[in-house]
Amino acid sequence: MRPSVVIILAAGEGTRMKSGTPKVLHSIAGRSLINHVVEAAATTEPDHLVVVVGHGASAVTAHLEEVAPWVTTVEQTERNGTGHAVRIALSALSNAGVSLSQGPVVVLTGDTPLLTGETLQLMLDSHESYSAQATILTTELSDPFGYGRIIRRGSEVVGIIEEKDATPEQKLICEINSGMYAFSAASIIESIDQIDSRNAQGEEYLTDVIGFIHSAGGTVTGVITPDSNDILGINDRVQLAQAGAIMRDRINENHMRAGVTIADPASTWIDVDVDIASDVTLLPQTVLRGPTSIETGAEVGPGTTLISCEVGAHAVVRHTWGELAVIGSGASVGPFTYLRAGTEIGAEGKAGAFVEIKNSQMGVGSKVPHLSYVGDAHIGDHTNIGAGTVFVNYDGVNKHTTEVGSGVRIGSDNMLVAPVTIGDGAYTAAGSVITDNVPPGAMAVGRANQRNIEGWVPRKRPGTVSAEAAERAGASTSAASDTVSPEPSPLDSDQN
Repeated sequence: MRPSVVIILAAGEGTRMKSGTPKVLHSIAGRSLINHVVEAAATTEPDHLVVVVGHGASAVTAHLEEVAPWVTTVEQTERNGTGHAVRIALSALSNAGVSLSQGPVVVLTGDTPLLTGETLQLMLDSHESYSAQATILTTELSDPFGYGRIIRRGSEVVGIIEEKDATPEQKLICEINSGMYAFSAASIIESIDQIDSRNAQGEEYLTDVIGFIHSAGGTVTGVITPDSNDILGINDRVQLAQAGAIMRDRINENHMRAGVTIADPASTWIDVDVDIASDVTLLPQTVLRGPTSIETGAEVGPGTTLISCEVGAHAVVRHTWGELAVIGSGASVGPFTYLRAGTEIGAEGKAGAFVEIKNSQMGVGSKVPHLSYVGDAHIGDHTNIGAGTVFVNYDGVNKHTTEVGSGVRIGSDNMLVAPVTIGDGAYTAAGSVITDNVPPGAMAVGRANQRNIEGWVPRKRPGTVSAEAAERAGASTSAASDTVSPEPSPLDSDQN
């Protein structure tokens, strides 16, 4: 059964969150609270989905326009209760010329991120099978304090009593109202205008509709969700963290049952939009956020955070922070590596220890093994970047690009001052500052000639440990003489 309309109530201020951000815009597992509910509702394929906004209306509306542009928003400028919110939502649909179909009207709350499409379908199936005028999603809690209690006569629900209005006997009831319902369209339209605000809160309770429907002889049923976490509402940061942990466990279990090895599920956090193939291994303290994808055989972690990244088959990523980066199949990354937006590491490539790469593309088999910064560069295939190399891409105003060909060997402790091009098969000597283009196959040397001033230490630092060591080695204290080093050898390039 498909709903004619789903109404999601998201107007509350959420004062207990103590936040400048509207409550429903707080997030767990990569989605806002309201977006989780919208996604669950979407699985039922309603004809219309309306979100009632109030506190922070402009921010919530803008967020929904971005993540779910097919949703209609209605603002509840005066927050007079849940019944009032449903009434203005139905009025907005009527004013827009929407005629509700034979499907039910479903009402959900916007702060229940653990709600699933399966639970909603359970409610809808029960509503249809009993030909009910109203169906309430309920659960049983050992400590029901704060929740509205379900009042039954036999198997039939005859009413809902809020905590502040309940008698001591009613407060002992453990079956509670989730605040989520399915109504026949005719029943909710007929009943919604009958509710008033004569209660402890001075608000229009949607729960009063249940009593009206029952009094009119309608069938009211209650469906107990198998997992009470499905209806867990978020009112403060403690409950937000609790819901996040439950969501984490659900997500991790689904991936493990699909063939992913998670060494420590308690320290592994995976967003809902992450795609992981079978035979992937996730080691402790791994965080995968956004639309990250990991292909089969890859190993990620420990201590790794990847945000909107792609990891190829059989790649290994350890102790790494990566964002908007692509790691090719068979590549090796880490430990202690920072991959910034626009980084692409080719198949069988390497970004090693204490390496930062930004907006740069590396070809097949190319390596930046250690202690280097690569920014705004294009690097060909099977090129090696020596330890301590810096791509000097910023002149204080503009960023510039460095082009490094295939089969290149960049020596250790090089400064490549962009814009500059290093041709295929070229070498650069260790300790060089490269400011001019290097032709293919050339050896570039960009450093001053070495001068050895013999006897300097014994003369200038007498009595030190260094001077004593030099004297034991037979160092001369005669007048200084300078020795010029020979032409650099290709071995000056770091080939690690």
